Amino acid sequence: MLKQLTDQLPSLTPLDGEQVALAVAELVDENTPAETKADFLSALARKGETPEEIAAFAHELRARAVTPPIDPAWRGTREILDVVGTGGDRLSTFNISTTVALLCAAAGVAVAKHGNRAVTSSVGSADVMEALGIPYDLGPEAAAHSLREQGFAFFFAPKYHPAFRHIIPARKLCAERGQSTIFNFLGPLLNPAQPTAMLVGVPRPDLCEPLARVLQSLGVRRAMVVCGGVTSEAGADRHLDELSTLGPTNVAEFYQTHALTCSTLVPEAFRLQPATLADLRGGDRETNATIIRRVLGGEERGPKRDIALLNTAAALFVAGQTRTMTDGWAMAAEMIDSGRALRKLQALTGP
Repeated sequence: MLKQLTDQLPSLTPLDGEQVALAVAELVDENTPAETKADFLSALARKGETPEEIAAFAHELRARAVTPPIDPAWRGTREILDVVGTGGDRLSTFNISTTVALLCAAAGVAVAKHGNRAVTSSVGSADVMEALGIPYDLGPEAAAHSLREQGFAFFFAPKYHPAFRHIIPARKLCAERGQSTIFNFLGPLLNPAQPTAMLVGVPRPDLCEPLARVLQSLGVRRAMVVCGGVTSEAGADRHLDELSTLGPTNVAEFYQTHALTCSTLVPEAFRLQPATLADLRGGDRETNATIIRRVLGGEERGPKRDIALLNTAAALFVAGQTRTMTDGWAMAAEMIDSGRALRKLQALTGP
């Protein structure tokens, strides 16, 4: 069936719900060859995944996930936030979303960070969590306890989506071909904690509105989907899967019952230091962990701090912690300058 669907996709005919269910069943089947899976995922990406297809894949894969035992009464009193980039921008920045997640936790937001080891990026969120000394592979009960008691938990995708181990070889094949796949979009949609508020970065502006509509269909209450421009660099069409300090950011957002809106955020609205893409680049996991420690500890005062503050400003606003992004910027800076961010990191790494 997967081969038949692969042959159908060049006709640009979208997959219906039944076809998606059949495709997922074969993608998670260890007996289906990785090459066959990679060919299907590549063909689907070349066609262009529709919001309906992405939502259908998310529903099918969510149904196979391990659910952590988060107390409904506790959940009902707060927003649970995830901050995540889909990957695929291939710009080798440091782990900005992970830095932002830790800053939001320091500010009192309940953060359920969903992630994995690197597939299409240089250093995945799980890689840098491990380097920081934060438990990254907690089981469902331990993760739910950490979220409730510490206000932060990392949900390591392989723990909660065991069938994914049969998809990883195909994703790696696609990455070797330079082809991102629907799983770049799906990662943020499959958080087993089912966050109610999300800041999601995507690598292309045209993905902002469709992915925001998918989040709405999945029951997320508050969300901002962003794609940041890199206008300070030579060449066209370079984008970050974050809010950018280097150019305008495309934004699609919705808040509870309010309609989805699309806009452009210009970095000039904030006090930013001059920067280039090189100023935001990271390295291996240890290098990126050191950058995060320096940002949270207040030692890093340059462009890396700026982009962390900008994205945290958006995340705090999305989580309902502040009334404006300007207030969010000020709160994020206070978390760093007061030492609360570093203390939160120390509390999460344990004795």
